[in-house]
Amino acid sequence: MKMFKKIFKNEEGATAIEYGLIAALIAVAAITAMQSLGDNLNNTFGTVSNAL
Repeated sequence: MKMFKKIFKNEEGATAIEYGLIAALIAVAAITAMQSLGDNLNNTFGTVSNAL
């Protein structure tokens, strides 16, 4: 019984999973932002190129 209490009391694995989920969420947000920025830069350089 003590072993089960020790297993359920140990939260290190849960903390690691939470940090992993946070890191994944940040990565998804960064990728989305960079794709939007890349599209905007592409349009800007295309406009400049056409103007020249």
